[in-house]
Amino acid sequence: MSSLADDTRWLDATAQAALVREGKATPLELLEAAIERIETIDPQLNAVNIRWFDHAREIAGGALPDGPFRGVPFLLKDLWSHFAGQTLSNGNQALKDAAPVSPADTTLVSRFKAAGLVTAGRTNSPEFGSLPTTEPTAWGPTRNPWNTDHSPGGSSGGSAAAVAAGLVPIAHASDGGGSIRIPASCCGLVGLKPSQGRITLGPFRDESNLGVELCVSRSLRDTAAMLDAVRGPGVGDTVIAPAPERPYLEELGAPAGRLRIGLLDHHPFGPAVHPECAAAARNTAALLESMGHHVEHAFPAAMANPEFGRRFGALWSTNMATSIARIAAQIGRDLTDDEVQLHNRAQAQFARSVSGVDYAMSLAANVEYRRAVQQWWADGWDLLVSPTLAEPPTRIGEFDDVADQPMAPMVRAAQYVAFTPAFNASGQPAISLPLHWTPEGLPVGVQLVAGYGREDVLFRVASQLEAAQPWEHRHPAI
Repeated sequence: MSSLADDTRWLDATAQAALVREGKATPLELLEAAIERIETIDPQLNAVNIRWFDHAREIAGGALPDGPFRGVPFLLKDLWSHFAGQTLSNGNQALKDAAPVSPADTTLVSRFKAAGLVTAGRTNSPEFGSLPTTEPTAWGPTRNPWNTDHSPGGSSGGSAAAVAAGLVPIAHASDGGGSIRIPASCCGLVGLKPSQGRITLGPFRDESNLGVELCVSRSLRDTAAMLDAVRGPGVGDTVIAPAPERPYLEELGAPAGRLRIGLLDHHPFGPAVHPECAAAARNTAALLESMGHHVEHAFPAAMANPEFGRRFGALWSTNMATSIARIAAQIGRDLTDDEVQLHNRAQAQFARSVSGVDYAMSLAANVEYRRAVQQWWADGWDLLVSPTLAEPPTRIGEFDDVADQPMAPMVRAAQYVAFTPAFNASGQPAISLPLHWTPEGLPVGVQLVAGYGREDVLFRVASQLEAAQPWEHRHPAI
């Protein structure tokens, strides 16, 4: 690779923006360096599935907005993130083949543009974002830069693999059940799931949905700056998180006080957690205690209810059926069985047996669960610490469809993601930090969860951990 591609590979987005601001590099030069890395390294990963390099060159060579990330190369996740004039597949073969062009940006994409980011293409996602791995039939598996036999997680696995491998410094990600935090854990990155209603999902999606969007990055300052740049409601939003008292960047290094922190180091109701994941949470708890925080074994009792997943089956399956119906409307015909992966087809089929009353009861169960989980923070706790995942990164193929067991990948997923979906249901902010590696060199993330609307608390404590146990020097050998 060229010297610029090498020299900028491990710079975070803040540092790359500084190069542009100081006249040490142009946006076009940074873009060409990123394109060179993608073309050289991505054949080993399959992270960047849709590329619009020539369009990006036009943008980088033009008059970019003077935002905080002016000239920084960027990638969008291939899931629901419409970019005017470009295609979007949602990891689905029928949509990939039809290749309809988006007529307008989502509000968040327009904010990415206003921040000065130069988007060079899209990153691979599992079909409709339904699995914690990134192995869609339409595009093939994305591989983990730390060990290409393993998955980078999902559903933002393509974005995480691209950032972890140094292709770009920061990339778009979304999270409906852990899909920012899971790949951040698998790839040794920072992954913040903001509070529900912190960032608009307009104009096509609803803030009452379980999903939220932001990014995966290599540094807390990038994540904080990105949240500062894109937060806020959009037209017609009805779920709106309270505005912060000051920019999130100013929370980094700010005093956190002595916090009351709960530690959850075991599965709330299921099988044993992998020893490396449990150790990651315990070691982080010990580090926080050494900083003066009060830590004890405690977590919201509602998380121990095994009915959690079953009670929301109607909601999740209906969301899948709705996704498939939206794609059918977009391409002007129904999707055939061979155009939807088996586990997603099975969920949509189940949804057809769900009545309106069933769906309403599922929504009511979600409200009940949200209030029960948030009550723990209302009772005087400040943070919860847990592993992000119940296991280190899985191997490629562990979530493959099984012909006579159509829900097998979803059952496997439930074992793997023991700690993340609860906070999509509760709407709270949660962050995965790269604080542990296995003896084999695989990353293991630690999750911190704050009360609703309290990303400021997460940034203060996370910055204490970043200073005490830095990770910026850790890079995969790929």
